[in-house]
Amino acid sequence: MIDSSDHLSRETWTLHLFSSQAARSGGVIRRKVRDIERFAGRAWFLSEMKRRGFPVVENAGQFVIFCNSEPLRRIV
Repeated sequence: MIDSSDHLSRETWTLHLFSSQAARSGGVIRRKVRDIERFAGRAWFLSEMKRRGFPVVENAGQFVIFCNSEPLRRIV
């Protein structure tokens, strides 16, 4: 079976990523680093997040994307 998502441009994939309710409402989304590297490329993706003003953290093979420009505070 062929996965049609393999044929998406990175721009289309990024638009799809940010069409979720959480992203549209300024919430938090997470994606596997390997998926982002496969569909968009790490450097391009991080550049796009910087352009949008969205903080991104990486942990355990996941990117956590804060779809707003609020400051982050590490509590513990």
